[in-house]
Amino acid sequence: MFLIIQGANVETNDLKQLAKLSGASGIQQTSPNVFRLAKASPHAEIETFCAKAQLDFAFVPETQSLSQIGLVVMDMDSTLINIECIDEIADLLNLKPQVAAITASAMRGEIDFLASLTQRVALFSGLEQSALQRVYDERLQLSPGAERFLSTLQQHNIKTSLATGAFTFFTDKLKPRLKLDYTAATALEVVDGKLTGKMLGTIVDAQGKADHLKHLRDQLGLKREQVIAIGDGANDLKMLGEAGISIAYHAQPVVRAQTTYAINYSGLDAVLNLFI
Repeated sequence: MFLIIQGANVETNDLKQLAKLSGASGIQQTSPNVFRLAKASPHAEIETFCAKAQLDFAFVPETQSLSQIGLVVMDMDSTLINIECIDEIADLLNLKPQVAAITASAMRGEIDFLASLTQRVALFSGLEQSALQRVYDERLQLSPGAERFLSTLQQHNIKTSLATGAFTFFTDKLKPRLKLDYTAATALEVVDGKLTGKMLGTIVDAQGKADHLKHLRDQLGLKREQVIAIGDGANDLKMLGEAGISIAYHAQPVVRAQTTYAINYSGLDAVLNLFI
């Protein structure tokens, strides 16, 4: 196995200590602040050490390559982008603290996602649709490394998709902007230019995300091990469970505990360094 170490600041002494803990035979720098330790083995102290040093680590097979991957499905809010759209919409109504608390509880898996989404969206009744455009223009930013991550996947002819409980208003804009192949999102009902507080059609909950991934996997004729899923909240777990490689990105502890890899400190393009 290779032990991949990456972070904003990787100290030489930290690398030496990790090499000792893992029994690695050598250290290779593959790019700035990214290092590959060869012939490494897991050790109980590595996770604690890396957390203290704010380093991301991953044990990856020496043959793991992007050429083996055919599809990447990712969450949108707090994964591809840096905000929770629903919280920012709520802020325009001076309701962000109340809505953000519900969002955080749902992300931790403490309350049902679908029920919490319905409850939060109902608060938006009467809001001008133009408020969504304000959120997109003024508040939405891509996660660090997102554009490099997606462009590299596309160079390898890997299909890309969003699967989100958030809203088609945003995915409809991000899809052409980032040249995404597919999206699955929830539609907000709009009447006379105002939100009604209701949703239309299928609501993309945890099962909906998983079903979307499975549908694309089957449609593309891929095996489970050819699919990567990336998410950060409890409502991503079913989707993550359908992928051969699951990645927790700046995620809740419940998600980190159930995924193949975790990226806690680096940008989204750090995922690329897990592949040789």
